[in-house]
Amino acid sequence: MSTTKGMEIGVFTLADIGPDPLTGKTITVPERLKEIIEAAKLVDEAGLDVFGVGEHHRLDYASSSPAVILAAIAQATKNIRLTSTTSVLSTLDPVRLFEDFATIDLISDGRAEIMAGRGAFIESFPLFGYSTNDYNELFEEHMELLMKLIENETLSWSGKFRPALNHAEIAPRPVQEKLPVWIGVGGTPESAVRAGRFGVGMAMAMLGGDPHRFKPLADIYRQAGMEAGHSLESLTVGITGHAYIAETTEQAKEEFYPYYSNYWNYVNRQRKMLSMMTRNDFERMASPETALFVGSPQQIIEKILHQYELFGHKRLLLQLDIGALPFQKIAKGIELLATEVAPIVHKETSK
Repeated sequence: MSTTKGMEIGVFTLADIGPDPLTGKTITVPERLKEIIEAAKLVDEAGLDVFGVGEHHRLDYASSSPAVILAAIAQATKNIRLTSTTSVLSTLDPVRLFEDFATIDLISDGRAEIMAGRGAFIESFPLFGYSTNDYNELFEEHMELLMKLIENETLSWSGKFRPALNHAEIAPRPVQEKLPVWIGVGGTPESAVRAGRFGVGMAMAMLGGDPHRFKPLADIYRQAGMEAGHSLESLTVGITGHAYIAETTEQAKEEFYPYYSNYWNYVNRQRKMLSMMTRNDFERMASPETALFVGSPQQIIEKILHQYELFGHKRLLLQLDIGALPFQKIAKGIELLATEVAPIVHKETSK
């Protein structure tokens, strides 16, 4: 990553599908996918750095295959990095995952990255014939294999969950000498230690609350990485979060509340939890000292730079398309992020 530009700033989507709380209408899957590709084009044209696509295996999400969507985006864009956010590595075959992203790398002329995670939902376990009893062990073994695939054109390997490889040719090879890999971390110290041990990037999902509570994760990650023999410079922290940007903070809160409460209401239903977000709940979540990026460009800049003082992170990815937000509002958010927020953040973090 260029040091002159400072922090990389990008946008990601989980491709959730739900009814618009104001109109009651629900977007179709083809429309949602077209909007995601259109958003990626806007991110690219606006000069932002990264676009990410998540993985869910449910009818209320439009993206079970980030690699296929990112391949389509690769054809429609020129400069942005293309990453999964995240690939559920516990239930993916690492060979297939590597080959898919090496192919995206070739199509995009060297812009592909993998963010591996254990996933917030577990529907992929029964779907692909895995047991949630092996939740951690699967991730560890698949991660170990993925790192070997990145290093080796031919590979012999054996493990517990996947058939052995015997002088297997791992093709195609990507444009980049090494495909960049990140581990997505929700809040567990074990995940931070693992990311450090493997010497890959760590992307912390900070969806709300006080950012200070994530500081120990960044410290543990760097400590584990250095203990495993990786240089401090190679240990890259990223942050992912929810965002809504408008001309003023009051406007941002007014416009975003119906959609954000809508999002959490249907996510909680998916998790069999009955929990509604009141306006007071939202006001607390969106207050200046929290991790939720809702407000004017100035408010967003202040939050980003405050977090940068805490974590010294190299990348920020924001989810702007939450809770059935209309596309024109997402497009406006991308525009404000690129024109009002990113230039100041780049300048301040490149000092």
